[in-house]
Amino acid sequence: MKNTTIHDKWLFKACFIALIATSFAFVTRFAVLADWGRQFNLSSTQMGEIGGAGVWPFAISIILFSLIIDRIGYGTAMVFAFISHIIYGVMAVFWAPNTNPDQSYSILFAASVILALGNGAVEAVINPVVATMFDKDKTKWLNILHAGWPAGLVGAGLMTMAMGGADWRFKVGLIFIPAVIYGLMLINQKWPVQERVAAGVSYMDMLREFGLLASLLVIPIVMRQISVVFSLSVVVEIVLDIALIIAFAFAIWPKATSAQFHVKLKTIMGSPMLFILMLIMMPLATTEIGTDGWITALMENAMGDIGLPAVTVLVYTSAIMMTLRFFAGPIVHRLKPLGLLAVSSAVAAIGLFLLSTSTGIAILIVATLYGLGKTFFWPTMLGVVSEQCPRGGALTLNAVGGMGMLAVGVLGMPFIGSLQDNASSALLHEKTPALYEQVVVEKDGIFGQYEAIDNDKKAGLNDTDNVMIDKIIEKAQHGALAYMAIFPVMMLLSYVGLMVYFKTKGGYRPKLISVSRE
Repeated sequence: MKNTTIHDKWLFKACFIALIATSFAFVTRFAVLADWGRQFNLSSTQMGEIGGAGVWPFAISIILFSLIIDRIGYGTAMVFAFISHIIYGVMAVFWAPNTNPDQSYSILFAASVILALGNGAVEAVINPVVATMFDKDKTKWLNILHAGWPAGLVGAGLMTMAMGGADWRFKVGLIFIPAVIYGLMLINQKWPVQERVAAGVSYMDMLREFGLLASLLVIPIVMRQISVVFSLSVVVEIVLDIALIIAFAFAIWPKATSAQFHVKLKTIMGSPMLFILMLIMMPLATTEIGTDGWITALMENAMGDIGLPAVTVLVYTSAIMMTLRFFAGPIVHRLKPLGLLAVSSAVAAIGLFLLSTSTGIAILIVATLYGLGKTFFWPTMLGVVSEQCPRGGALTLNAVGGMGMLAVGVLGMPFIGSLQDNASSALLHEKTPALYEQVVVEKDGIFGQYEAIDNDKKAGLNDTDNVMIDKIIEKAQHGALAYMAIFPVMMLLSYVGLMVYFKTKGGYRPKLISVSRE
């Protein structure tokens, strides 16, 4: 293992605090979303649009920056991230409250987009930088780096809870603390040369490592989100998908005239391992981020019954993640990356299943299993990608993270939502068929038709019926956590399959980067 210099340690700490800044913004935005709705007279749809604007640009930003990061430099990208965080804080804290409600919505929406772009730039930088600085122990140090995310969730979550009913501007303004710190730490810093660049692997070879297979996953999901935001028709979306995929194929097509067609085609397909890992990242991101996004709402009444805030489960499981990621090294060494991911998947599945039936203080006990399970998911996957696809440099490493964010935003969260709706409708039909007939309607979603309780019809019922329906919904949604266990089960099967595959190849080992000769 290479010696870690003082410079490396300082740069690593700056990257760590930059990641904390992204989670500070994540927590505080959702903590004050209801306050924004009340002060600026926002509809639920507008609040949802503002919430989403702080997420979907992240994935697009991390992928686009990865395409140019080695050319513009890590420092330039981090300046962009720092400016984005400061602009977001200024727009939200100082500008939006001092204008009329119609303009406030536009300002908050634009500020959220700028914030998400900055967050994507942070991830686009810190992952390849840490993987390069600690190239002999990538998985360990990526786990330690990503302890910054739950550290921010815990820190900002506790500070927000402590502020109670304070003015929301103080809560949003917390972003300035980590942003200013990492901004000052990065002044005049020297950045390492990414291992792909240092090894002489060309930019075109990086694109070919990513390849056509990965583009078939990333481009349609990116375009799906862009189509939703800009209200593009399905036909236009499909045409753009096909055009971009064909353009990418032509861009990376080898120009050597001596190679046969099937050789060239194989060259542009990219790494099959990367394609598989990106597929696995979809249920992984849904298990971690998607469930975290729902669990506070699902546990609101259960936590209230024992006198604790609804956010307690999220803060508690995040504290487990933060602590254990600092000690990832010995665990990774003992279990190996794929073994750790397989064990984590099994533990997370058991935790989610048991959470669906737990009540009272038992929720926190069982949540420990869920917290243990999700702890190593994200950074260990990044470590596996970096070790198995090093020729892809920053692009393949960050594209997997971007794919996870896209998947959970475009597919994972809606799927979890449909699970909640179907579970509520089914239990209502079982308990009170008469009320079911009155309030349940069929709707069309991204996964087809589903049944949901119509709130307008529900509002027309008497108080007794409404209370009964609310209790059934709460029980059904709590129980639906068991269905979410399907995601870590899918991951478990995938990791076991990969372990069998690597065993036939002599065991799991990182790939050594080499320069291709076209």
